[in-house]
Amino acid sequence: MDEKIKVYDEKMAKSVEHLESDYQGIRAGRANPHVLDKIKVDYYGTPTPLQQVGNISVPEPRMIQIAPWEKSLIKEIEKAIMTSDLGITPSNDGAVIRLVFPELTEERRKDLTKDVKKKAEDCKVAIRNIRRDGIDAFKKLSKTDEISEDQISDLEDELQKLTDKYVKDIDKLADDKSKEIMTV
Repeated sequence: MDEKIKVYDEKMAKSVEHLESDYQGIRAGRANPHVLDKIKVDYYGTPTPLQQVGNISVPEPRMIQIAPWEKSLIKEIEKAIMTSDLGITPSNDGAVIRLVFPELTEERRKDLTKDVKKKAEDCKVAIRNIRRDGIDAFKKLSKTDEISEDQISDLEDELQKLTDKYVKDIDKLADDKSKEIMTV
């Protein structure tokens, strides 16, 4: 692959990776510890990822259990979960915190599917913006006479193929996530 194209390939790959990590945070009726990835707990004045202050497990399909390393953190963890956009009220027994995920309603599943499609569309826009930046950069190269018109045309074709490939990947990710959400 041409060095000039490689830069844009990496940027597009990062956009798709970001979409995948976003999709991991969308719950599909089953308890998924990744929904807690973005939650930070105040640990002695420092915002710390939840995974670093306790053991997270999934004892049942619709329950996540958090066992903090220090019992004094239970209140802080509960507070962090309550202020997050998770929409689940934690319960604790003094030793562990439990998050029980309710069964998703048909309406909620459809809303989540719309959210999946919106995130996919946003990612496609990012990919297209990267393509546009690439084409602009190639045109600047042609003005400085570093490369010929034919070479620029070839680079633009290669960049378009790359864009098409990533858009196809995004569509597949969105379809897979939507199917996962709609499966009861």
